[in-house]
Amino acid sequence: MRQALSSPEPSRRLQTALSAGTHPEGGHVEALVERCAVEPDFYVRDMLSWALTRLPASVTVPRLLEETKAAGGQARSQALHTLSKVGDPRGWAAITPELLHDADDEVARSAWRAAVVLVPSGGEGQLAAALAAELGRGGRDVQLSLSRALTDLGDAAVPVLADAARHGDAGVRAHAIATERLLRDPEAGFDAAVFEAKRVVALENAPTADEGPC
Repeated sequence: MRQALSSPEPSRRLQTALSAGTHPEGGHVEALVERCAVEPDFYVRDMLSWALTRLPASVTVPRLLEETKAAGGQARSQALHTLSKVGDPRGWAAITPELLHDADDEVARSAWRAAVVLVPSGGEGQLAAALAAELGRGGRDVQLSLSRALTDLGDAAVPVLADAARHGDAGVRAHAIATERLLRDPEAGFDAAVFEAKRVVALENAPTADEGPC
């Protein structure tokens, strides 16, 4: 399994991962998890995660939880992604403040997505508050991931977004206002929501007539 997953040909690695999922064996867990940490091809990584979901959660979840503490960013990110796909409640143990606020954007984004899937009933408000601390972070893709995670939390996100919409940082305010709009109107496009939010913030910061030049 390890040899086939190390093939220089992505098509062979993809076929190997497909075969591992089609004919699941518990003994493949280690090889599949190890390859997730280094696999450069997106489609192969996705197939590796699928293969892991085909195995009993009692076998995969403990190994994936261990992998979320790995040194490599891809290892942590892919383990979180796979835990979200497995959907086993035990995966919530991986959702630590360290991962929700990981310096690696891809790890943080995976943690946000996994957290929304795995959060236990009643924990949505606390999770929303933790996610709101990341408002204003990164570029478009990072902010879109965070907005999606917060809107997926529904009503639990309303109070934290309202607070963030009054934040002293203009970038945080704009991101919060854009996310509030998406929560109210899921059909609104993210880019349009951000544009409108930035306009609102700019108007808030604009000098009034009394503050203008004499």
